[in-house]
Amino acid sequence: MNDRATKVALLRYSLIREAADPALSKTERGALVREIAEMSHLGPDGDAVSFSRATLDRWIRAWRRGGFEALKPTGRAVEPRTPEAFLSLATDLRKENPARTAAHIAELIRTAHGWSPAPRTLQRHFAASGLARHAVSDRAMAFGRFEASRPNELWVGDALHGPVIAGKKAILFAFLDDHSRAFTGYRWVYSEDTLRAEAALRWGLASRGVPSICYLDNGSPYVSSQLARALAVMGIRLIHSRPGRPEGRGKIERVFRSVREQFLVEVPHAKLATLQDLNEAFSAWVETVYHMAVHRETNMAPLTRFLSGGAPALPSAELLAEAFKWSESRTVTKTATVSLFSNSYEVDAVLVGRRVELVFDPFDLAKIEVRYSGRPMGNAVPVHIGRHTHPQAKTEAPAPPPVTGIDYLGLVLARQHEELERRTSYAGLRNANTALDNDTEEAR
Repeated sequence: MNDRATKVALLRYSLIREAADPALSKTERGALVREIAEMSHLGPDGDAVSFSRATLDRWIRAWRRGGFEALKPTGRAVEPRTPEAFLSLATDLRKENPARTAAHIAELIRTAHGWSPAPRTLQRHFAASGLARHAVSDRAMAFGRFEASRPNELWVGDALHGPVIAGKKAILFAFLDDHSRAFTGYRWVYSEDTLRAEAALRWGLASRGVPSICYLDNGSPYVSSQLARALAVMGIRLIHSRPGRPEGRGKIERVFRSVREQFLVEVPHAKLATLQDLNEAFSAWVETVYHMAVHRETNMAPLTRFLSGGAPALPSAELLAEAFKWSESRTVTKTATVSLFSNSYEVDAVLVGRRVELVFDPFDLAKIEVRYSGRPMGNAVPVHIGRHTHPQAKTEAPAPPPVTGIDYLGLVLARQHEELERRTSYAGLRNANTALDNDTEEAR
């Protein structure tokens, strides 16, 4: 999902999400929008941009009417002024040594490559990326409030490496409600990737409702643009913890300790032959043990506290399906075709030469939706399908076949012994009959 329209929509969404909260009064919203309008922001091309209050208000109205898709621009794209490669290099130089100033980093880049963005451009880039010098200094930083004030205000997601099941290490993707300490979404998998993280998140959204904020670390499963799209469509604000700064993740780490001490310690003694067995056992432990035990900090059972405000509102199946579709952008060829992961498709001829968005289920590449500037343009017609699933859509290892207890070779051997015993018995019977006949003749 690299098309510019989606990147612009994600930027707009990140700017207005907090101001679009229906819980805000007009006065509060106006003050917040003015504050956002007075600030400079990092645009999708790496340059500093600012927006008027009227523009921000227009985006809020558009988002309320049409959701994430309504935030995509329909006009011409602006060419980037600062190459992304230089900004990426500047980021690496700041991470390598946080004491380096923007001016010094600009000088380093200029010395190595003959040209560099201006120091002020780099300062804005660092500020927008959370890499300002004060943010990466050694002094401690706090993550917002210590505890969310209500259920589904904040979910924290993380992964835990677990036991070896069926010859492979199992990994737990889990999401925790910060207010109640209840598990919302969880799933044991074999691959630590975006697709598996999304599976755990989707299960949580379908069963526990939609959080306002999702707080994730900077691991590769969580920085995918596909996951960012899913959260944006659901109206969830995404926050990443800063590299090397785990503040705000203490609760889920303590819960993972409980998982290790109370659940994983018993796994070696249980008959868990497959990943499905592990998931079923973990679900039973979460729902009947962990969720029912009184938490020593809240003095309430996690599930009781989560439901204290009533049952959460669950998203529709249609919204979930849209959110967890994946997206890629392609340019339509002169023959009105596009290619996607070794497959080729035919699209509407009016799209020749245009950059379109291809939306699909990663497990089914036979059905591709085509969108242009946020508008549906029908389904792509498969011309050649060489791959039926996305390269990352790997199914988990199949379960080993069931043990029937039938020992074929043992049965064959036992049958041979029975046959030999029968032959021996017949021979003895014949000998006995012969002896009896002889005795009878002698008696006559």
